[in-house]
Amino acid sequence: MYNNSLMARKAFFDLLQKEIERIDGVKTSKRHERIIEGFTKDPSPKAIINGKQVSIFNSNDYLGLRHNPKLKEAESEASEKFGAGPGAVRFISGSLKIHRDLEKKIAAFHKRDDGMIFSSAFAANMAVLFCLIVGQSKDSVVDNDVLVLSDALNHRSIIDGIRIANHPKEKKGIFEHMNPDDLSRLLEQEKTKHKRAIVVTDGVFSMLGEFQKLKAIREVVDKYDKEYEMGILLVVDDAHGVGACGQTGRGVEEVEGVQSDVLIGTFGKAFGADGGYVVANQTIIDYLRESAATYIYSNPFAPGTAGAAVKSLELIDQQEGKDLLKRVAANTKYFKEQMKASGFTFAADSSHPIQPVLIGDPVKTRELVDFLFSKDFLVTNISYPVVPKGADEIRVQLSASHQKEDIDYLIQGFIESSK
Repeated sequence: MYNNSLMARKAFFDLLQKEIERIDGVKTSKRHERIIEGFTKDPSPKAIINGKQVSIFNSNDYLGLRHNPKLKEAESEASEKFGAGPGAVRFISGSLKIHRDLEKKIAAFHKRDDGMIFSSAFAANMAVLFCLIVGQSKDSVVDNDVLVLSDALNHRSIIDGIRIANHPKEKKGIFEHMNPDDLSRLLEQEKTKHKRAIVVTDGVFSMLGEFQKLKAIREVVDKYDKEYEMGILLVVDDAHGVGACGQTGRGVEEVEGVQSDVLIGTFGKAFGADGGYVVANQTIIDYLRESAATYIYSNPFAPGTAGAAVKSLELIDQQEGKDLLKRVAANTKYFKEQMKASGFTFAADSSHPIQPVLIGDPVKTRELVDFLFSKDFLVTNISYPVVPKGADEIRVQLSASHQKEDIDYLIQGFIESSK
């Protein structure tokens, strides 16, 4: 009996192996990560990989804060006070003060009533979208008579958040990427069919560093809000925007001069720590605390991480943070100008630290990544199906910690690769 069962499982394992081979065959495998053994103590810390020092140009650490000694000290102090881990989920063992302090601080940072932290921004998107689309139980008074409209190039976490709600096909739609007119068309077309609507979008689209046209999106939402019995909520995931753009690091909302109704972000990118969050008015946050499964039934991140995030929020509003914001903007501008002068083109015209260098062929893109690694640079290739065929790119990500010579050496590596 056991042997027969084992043979049946082997057939399934064989099927999985074929899928792995298919993925490898189309050159889109992601499991062969480079193992970072540590970092140097340089002003722009280099990763140690296979014993050699490598400059990092594919990190979301836009302000260079993850190696900041003040964050490390705050992390250590919080761990000493509260322990290495949270112990259990919050409704069972209580909330650590450091977690609640962080929620209050991130809410104030974004000028919202309140905030909630999650183990990741992915977990935040999954829970927030599910709970705003449908009630958390069959007894909930929140029904699913809602139209859900999503930008065509939204992040996978948004897609999955909508997907797990099991929302009927006729109650959801996709508007053309960064096209407020198409959003307007859909809201007009559907306005008599649903009690309410949710419009959800990334703030910064991470493959190209594009900023959503949030002001125009907000205007469309406000125009049609009265056409729906219960109005329209604008939900924005600005994980790559907050801390990386805007004069004070408030992200795309600051760049565009408007606010969303629900803002989702992360401490794991520009803030140099880890974990996700959502900020909104008090009613929405109170509802999410009662409904969001990845909040209620999942541990929060470690108290040390929360301590580091609190310190990061303090730093960004001090002169040190202002200087870092200016430096990452200057580094981005310099890289872009020098690369264009050297004959390279970009897949999008972006002022974000994400700079997508257009290559156009998956094999050449992979070869270029390997060549640059041989020159001690860590960059990432982005190919189909993440981007359209023929739009293969090297996604270079600048940081405030990069020195001018680091950028010059990288550009020289690109030039050498094209000879």
